[in-house]
Amino acid sequence: ETKEFLDDLTTRDQRMMFAVITMVITADDKKQLDSDTEAVLSVARKHMCQLAVLKFQQLDGLNTALPIGARKINAFRTLTTESLAVFIPFKVQEIQDKGGIYFGENAISHNLIMCNKANLLNQSAFLLGVPGSGKSFSAKELITFLILNTNDDILICDPEGEFGALVKALGREKATVAHLVAGGKDRLNAMYMVEGYGEQNPIVEKSQFVMSLIEQIDKRGVGPQHKSIIDRCTALVYPEAEKIGRVATLCDLRNKLLEQEIALSLELYTTGSLDIFGRESTVDLNKPYVVFDIHGLGEQLKPAGSLVITDTILNRVTLNWKRGKRTHVFIDEFHVMFENEQSGIFFNSAWRQFRKRGAYPTAITQNVEYLLDSVQASTMLSNSEFIVMLNQAASDRAKLAKLLNISNEQMSYVTNADAGCGLIRYGSALVPFINRFPRDTRLYALMTTKPGEGVFGGEEVPA
Repeated sequence: ETKEFLDDLTTRDQRMMFAVITMVITADDKKQLDSDTEAVLSVARKHMCQLAVLKFQQLDGLNTALPIGARKINAFRTLTTESLAVFIPFKVQEIQDKGGIYFGENAISHNLIMCNKANLLNQSAFLLGVPGSGKSFSAKELITFLILNTNDDILICDPEGEFGALVKALGREKATVAHLVAGGKDRLNAMYMVEGYGEQNPIVEKSQFVMSLIEQIDKRGVGPQHKSIIDRCTALVYPEAEKIGRVATLCDLRNKLLEQEIALSLELYTTGSLDIFGRESTVDLNKPYVVFDIHGLGEQLKPAGSLVITDTILNRVTLNWKRGKRTHVFIDEFHVMFENEQSGIFFNSAWRQFRKRGAYPTAITQNVEYLLDSVQASTMLSNSEFIVMLNQAASDRAKLAKLLNISNEQMSYVTNADAGCGLIRYGSALVPFINRFPRDTRLYALMTTKPGEGVFGGEEVPA
């Protein structure tokens, strides 16, 4: 034992410390006190640990145990720093920021996790997990706390129609839920562009966006010659529309492209089933909370709808930035954005602009492996300072551990984890968490997407 102790000091960079461990036991009467004391001694003996009862030194023992820095007991035991750390309750990593938002409780210490993303180097966030792990519920819980505790604007791209009921119930007259379906009354102008749009040249940025839309329809993409024509026509439609006192639309761009005989790809967005993006907007985009519900578009058209919504959100973020107002952006089914090259380039640019313009973007996805196949998406993930990892598939765990440099022990918290439980990466901190929400509440009924539960299961939610 002495040789092992010496090896710890010389080869394992341990230090020798003198320690005294004092426990205080209280009871209502002497009989109960003796019984409790014997129980504690019995547990200690079971683990090969010797405890002694302080006789005629109770007051000294109490003063030693109190957090006042006074040691009245002169009984020492030599321990290495590694052994002594086991007895120190403050070695657990905690996240308790002033002005933070609740994200569950620490799985080790059971203290509340309070995160204020304003303290991070960047405010980009990812919410990752397999289906049923609680991704949507966690996002809705965050949105709830933001609505109740801040005056920030919240914009949500909702491919599955999950967020509208909650935001409408909490925001009431301050919320807009746009139901974007083919032939519907809610429309968004895909060509809308505020002053300050884009990182450098707004026309170039909008041309990139139009090419991304075309690529959603024509998987062959846009050739070099067509790129030049689209860029030139995009630059022409804005001054022409301004001359007649209205906003440019995709219909205007298509008419301009008809002269160049390459307008066929835009037909779907102007005279086809997706003409809801080709004309002037009918959605009230000025309210603090806006949900873009594209559940009714169908799987084939959702990527195109997500692109238009991202562009619309980018315009709103730019306006709020000029007003000095913070915006939270939530994008569900995030991996869809990187199915095509042009849309990936556009969204990567939009993500950068979100960060630079005071927005807090949060990406939600279940397809981590698919996401990491994109160099752009994996770079965005590794550069993000806030990542919530819920239960992960085996292949996703391996890739995440390598990308984010997470140990096997830490990854055990996202292996077969219960819904709402996992691991939070917050700056340089990695904290396991649990987050169980009471089920007998109206908020739970609005947030859950479990079959047969809440508003999605057909339950009536009282007003």
